[in-house]
Amino acid sequence: MPALLVALILLATTAIPLAPVARMVVVRGAVSSALGAPIAGANVSVPGALPPQSAQTNASGEYMLHLTIADTATSIDIRARAVGYQPVLNRVARVADTIVVHFVLTQQVSRLGEIVVSSVPGSTASVAAGVTVRATAIGSGIKLRGSSGNAAGSVRDQHNTEEYARIEDNRFLSVASAPLSTFSVDVDRASYANVRRFINTGALPPKDAVRIEELLNYFRYEYQEPAGRHPVTITTDIAAAPWNPQHRVARVGLQTQRIATEQLPPSNLVFLIDVSGSMMPANKLPLVKQAFRLLVEQLREQDRVAIVVYAGSAGLVLPSTPASQKLEILTAIERLEAGGSTAGGAGIRLAYGVAKEHFQAEGNNRVILATDGDFNVGVSSTSELVRFVEERRSDGIALTVLGFGMGNVKDSRLEQLADKGNGNYAYVDDLLEAKKVLVREMGATLLTVAKDVKLQVEFNPARVQAYRLIGYENRLLRNEDFADDAKDAGDMGAGHSVTALYEIIPVGVTANVPVGATSPLRYQDQPAAKRGTSNELMHVNIRYKTPTGSISTLMTHAVRDRQRDPSADLRFAMAVAGYGMLLRDSEFKGNITYDVVLSLAEGSAGEDRDRLDFISLVRATKRVARGVASAPGQD
Repeated sequence: MPALLVALILLATTAIPLAPVARMVVVRGAVSSALGAPIAGANVSVPGALPPQSAQTNASGEYMLHLTIADTATSIDIRARAVGYQPVLNRVARVADTIVVHFVLTQQVSRLGEIVVSSVPGSTASVAAGVTVRATAIGSGIKLRGSSGNAAGSVRDQHNTEEYARIEDNRFLSVASAPLSTFSVDVDRASYANVRRFINTGALPPKDAVRIEELLNYFRYEYQEPAGRHPVTITTDIAAAPWNPQHRVARVGLQTQRIATEQLPPSNLVFLIDVSGSMMPANKLPLVKQAFRLLVEQLREQDRVAIVVYAGSAGLVLPSTPASQKLEILTAIERLEAGGSTAGGAGIRLAYGVAKEHFQAEGNNRVILATDGDFNVGVSSTSELVRFVEERRSDGIALTVLGFGMGNVKDSRLEQLADKGNGNYAYVDDLLEAKKVLVREMGATLLTVAKDVKLQVEFNPARVQAYRLIGYENRLLRNEDFADDAKDAGDMGAGHSVTALYEIIPVGVTANVPVGATSPLRYQDQPAAKRGTSNELMHVNIRYKTPTGSISTLMTHAVRDRQRDPSADLRFAMAVAGYGMLLRDSEFKGNITYDVVLSLAEGSAGEDRDRLDFISLVRATKRVARGVASAPGQD
């Protein structure tokens, strides 16, 4: 037999091992509590999967996982966990390419007035369809307060060191003595996600964690985009205040142009990632890694990424790398692990140095800091860090700050750093929020189109006797700062909107709230006849600079005194403001209730998913508030 024929026969009869065929499987379902309430923000994952595969539940408790598994796999382990609940691990048979798996989590509830849970024995349980569930409690280091059987009791970290700057609600001011209101715009949205995090753990947020302007600015509104030479448009409208019908609400909205990702200028990014010991929990470094993977997938070949980490010391784990080398960048992210103390100051210095070394004159140069905010080694004081960031912004390098986790969030510090770094501050409580900040709103997060944006409103004393700016307490400016181009103010990114609400007491209405005391003016008061000739309610002035400019441009907009039925947009904005006043227990909340908030929001949400999630959040807040009010011994 010829040798070639023998070889062919042997080849045909020899078993050649083939690589397993991968198959896409969709796992979807919902996570709820034992009481049947949906659990928003729960993490559903496949333990040990490489790369990690996980999803977060939405406000309705629903999730969806897209998994790539070997075709020979007959079962999949799926785990669900949420803060304050015992995690559950399901092993499910892979009987189809779409599998529905629902989870019911049991809350860790105290049986005494106040205890510290150090460990809870594991348990087993059975669920429908014969699926065996293995549960292990995650109560270590968690303090629970409440009474026996109180499922709505609050959950707090035993070593909670969160910090929030004190906020005093803006008061009503008399137009006769204070006709001007001046403040810096604020595009941060961190407070909203942080509030949601508290509610999802069954607790009301601290009052100082609630910044109403950040709740308002979390949502998109139907503002007209710029079409002329200015990068910003101004929209105004007026309606009766739902919490005090004798008063009126005037809305001022600013909008920048939305820019598609492919049209953004090249980005020179430095990821500055906290890998200290406090970042170990799943909602910290593991979520940071997931968030940055989402961003990397959006980057283009002309973009660059470097990674700097800090713990006991700072280090460069990935030099500036073209985004075309995504695998190398993603591998560097995946290798990050938490441990050690926090040398945040050293990390910031190194990150800015790397960004400056690869500076792109016509591009977006930015450091993106991801941390729980705890700097405790080296340059750690807020004032030192703020001064450093202020010095570096003149180099054309901006700072975006992403806060993560709970129990250690230094909210006031992170907000200041972003503010002084010509950037923005977001709090990321789950993967959906990471997708919103770094994917859906990538342009707004990464590209500044107008800097040092200031807003000044002058009220007509013939029409308005008093007014109150709702929110923006830590953004107020002196009136003379408005025209001072040396005075720093907030920046707006591509697609950013800014919403400000004023509560107005019209002339002729008896004030039922305290108004700042005034003294008669000798020289400045105008004759009533002269003031009464205008039908303007107020006059809006805006100043902004181009991203590389140093001289501001002025925009003006007169607001006529015309009250109409509020638009859906304005009704929703008033619902959000009312929600914030309830959470802050503001003395100006009037007759607003959660039911009134829900009525306003439900009639104006449309199909917007963020607005629909807000409605779910308000409902959850109502349940939490009712539980806190009824629980004995609550503060």
